Amino acid sequence: MKRMMRTASAVITLLSVLAGMTGCTTRAKAANLMKDIKAEHVIVRESADTFSTKVTDFAVRLFKESDKNAANDKNTLISPLSVLLALSMTSNGANGETLSQMQEVLGLSPDDLNKFAYAYMQTLEARPDYAGSLELANSIWYKTDPDLSIKPGFLQINADYYGADLYAAAFDDSTLKDINSWVNDKTKGMIPEIVNDIGKDTIMFLINALAFEAEWQDIYKDNQVRDDKFKTAAGEEKIVSFLNSRENTYIEDEKSVGVIKYYKSKRYAFAAILPNEGSSPEEYLSTLSGAHLSDMLANKQSCEVITKIPKFKTEYSVEMSGILSTMGMPLAFDLYRADFRGIGTCGEDKNIFISKVLHKTFIQVDEKGTKAGAATAVMMDTGTAMPVEKPKPKEVYLTRPFIYMLIDCETNTPFFIGVMRDPESK
Repeated sequence: MKRMMRTASAVITLLSVLAGMTGCTTRAKAANLMKDIKAEHVIVRESADTFSTKVTDFAVRLFKESDKNAANDKNTLISPLSVLLALSMTSNGANGETLSQMQEVLGLSPDDLNKFAYAYMQTLEARPDYAGSLELANSIWYKTDPDLSIKPGFLQINADYYGADLYAAAFDDSTLKDINSWVNDKTKGMIPEIVNDIGKDTIMFLINALAFEAEWQDIYKDNQVRDDKFKTAAGEEKIVSFLNSRENTYIEDEKSVGVIKYYKSKRYAFAAILPNEGSSPEEYLSTLSGAHLSDMLANKQSCEVITKIPKFKTEYSVEMSGILSTMGMPLAFDLYRADFRGIGTCGEDKNIFISKVLHKTFIQVDEKGTKAGAATAVMMDTGTAMPVEKPKPKEVYLTRPFIYMLIDCETNTPFFIGVMRDPESK
């Protein structure tokens, strides 16, 4: 059985009109409109890493606000990349102050967001040889309502830059099933459902789904998996299984130490940051900036690191409208003042706005990737003719709450960020 680690994320932006909208009653299966709107060839001269600093800055700001809104004893996990791509598609229909606020929060203009999305997805398609894969999928679903008129240019730009699937649907129970089936398929079953129901005033969904699979570069042997104590955020000591190894990439700053463990091919990596003793992840995050995280990742050290990583599996779900409003884009969620006329119109007296941003994630980390797999790691030592004094190894024992990330090593950008406060909490 192939030993793989799977993580997935799906984020969805729901656009609704003013209360009281009368929807279309036609019942029909979703119709794929890609036969009518073909993605056109675009030229993007910038590489994805041109935007990496801004993307990392958004990732850190979004995670800080998300974790701040969670209970201090709860494990948190978001995919900033998934959220960014869903909101980037949405920003192509924003105007005026609504657009200005979204641009300020996302950190890039719609034009640059489109360029980043296209350039980044091209790097994924261009490198199928990696022994680990990050797969992205986007879609737009809109209601078959006679009052709703979608601008073709809005659909075209999202097809061109995001490869978005486009669907017209009745927004009934069959549509709910279709949407969740699409998300389940694109996340390889890790996010089986993203939408619980469709309100009568909901007219559009913009969805990003993300799935990641990778083997460790060095699989853990059975004797590297040992039980030890983990002190949770609540102060409780629990016996959990730890993955013990010696790695060769170390990160640190004055407030933390950390380790990077690579997946096969080394394009992707697991990175953990352990705040100094006496400091909590939330205290550390309160002073962390995107620029600082980018600097830490760029200045990683090559040296021996003795580490232990707890085995864990966690799922997380959050509705992000309040988080994004607090970050500085409340107009997008304002029923009366939101300006998404770039998307289209829905009757003379109705306004389009974002009602919810739903986000779900899943991650499983173990020695073999799947619980049923077997793992083998070969460690090779070298010797010299004359004894030399070896530097003392660094030590990073993740035996208390820590921050962790999945990062793309080509751009040094995190596409998952989480806080592990209790490995036994699902």
